[in-house]
Amino acid sequence: MHDTLPSPARVLGPAGLIPFAGLVLLAALWPEWRPVLLVALLAYGATIAAFLGAVHWGLALRPTPGEEGAAWGRLGLGVVPALLAWVALLAPLAAGLAGLAALLLATAAVESLAARRGLVPAAYLRLRWALSLGAGACLLVGAALA
Repeated sequence: MHDTLPSPARVLGPAGLIPFAGLVLLAALWPEWRPVLLVALLAYGATIAAFLGAVHWGLALRPTPGEEGAAWGRLGLGVVPALLAWVALLAPLAAGLAGLAALLLATAAVESLAARRGLVPAAYLRLRWALSLGAGACLLVGAALA
């Protein structure tokens, strides 16, 4: 697997943290808008969790030769984040935000296991951990504000 990321991924990935940071900052600064802003944070976090699963569908649908046997695990990892994000949307706000933080970090941890088997590019995994830690921190601050 490749150990470099395309330039757009190196730009768009970190840019995806802007809504996380912006929403939690606005929620901290404007308490009168906090409920709406935290629901927006929850919705954005759920959207990102579903997006992370889609990455694995892409890998499963176009496997590198020799990786065909990983299809069930990849497709499962593709579905589980979206399902758990949906549950987070139905939970009380603080619990949903905290649950999404845990989900993003747990997904990165599972991807780390896949990387040990050569199923996830190292460069992707480095980016994922940085983004997951940033997003998770924002979601936890949001949970504390809820």
